[in-house]
Amino acid sequence: MSIVRLVDTLFTLYYWILLARILLSWVHVSPYHPVVRWIYRLTEPVLAPVRRALPFVGPFDFSPIIVFFLLSMVRGLVIRTLYLLGLW
Repeated sequence: MSIVRLVDTLFTLYYWILLARILLSWVHVSPYHPVVRWIYRLTEPVLAPVRRALPFVGPFDFSPIIVFFLLSMVRGLVIRTLYLLGLW
């Protein structure tokens, strides 16, 4: 497997984990379930700084949308850099 493909797969996996976090916020699940705790542990370090930087808009959390956008930009930058370095 090439490095570019591995990086792309890791970004895609994180997108899915972030999507799972969003879906978990819509349903009532135990926050003590091991899978839920794992998802929160993986996503909160990325979501929390974005959430703090955004203005308060009541019950709506727009941080996942911003994170999806930022991840997309970082993914493109990393993959282009790997191609430029010849690590594909």
